[in-house]
Amino acid sequence: MKISKIRILQGDGPVSVNASLSKVVVTGFASTKVVRNVVSSKDYSWETHIRLPKMRLEGNYHMQGRILVIPLNGHGKCWFEPSGMDIIMRTTTDLYQKNGHVFYNVTATKVDYTISGLRLHMGNLFEGVKVLEDSTNQYLNDNWRPVSEALKPIIAKTIEDILLAIMQNIFNQIPADYFVADLPRS
Repeated sequence: MKISKIRILQGDGPVSVNASLSKVVVTGFASTKVVRNVVSSKDYSWETHIRLPKMRLEGNYHMQGRILVIPLNGHGKCWFEPSGMDIIMRTTTDLYQKNGHVFYNVTATKVDYTISGLRLHMGNLFEGVKVLEDSTNQYLNDNWRPVSEALKPIIAKTIEDILLAIMQNIFNQIPADYFVADLPRS
């Protein structure tokens, strides 16, 4: 999946970043496994538990700020690779009818997740000072847990946007009454 731009504005806590990712390519969602899915009988929204072995975001970045205690200012190529992801997705929907079938209009997704690992690399981090760039990338990878917690809102928003686009694409084409038998009809 390709995403033209992701804006990152995080001002509090261990991450203070004003950054953007552009020309982002996201891979890994093809190996997604749905562990459990529960549809609410009240509003027909659903909660889905998903396992994603590995996701990779690769693209160009422009960044100014700090992560943990490290000041960061640079632009270049980057990649982020969370692994062992367990995702809980809450999907909000409305129902509508078309051609004699009931469809889901997926209006929002909200995710929470845990991961078992994170690797990342940001090139040209200090305007070409390669030794400093390499040691900073190594430090961030060695300390992936606090980095992961610091980046969690950013990664969660990216996952939400991706899953929302996927869900909207699927459920705008396939009737919801193919999946859930007792949907109300007007």
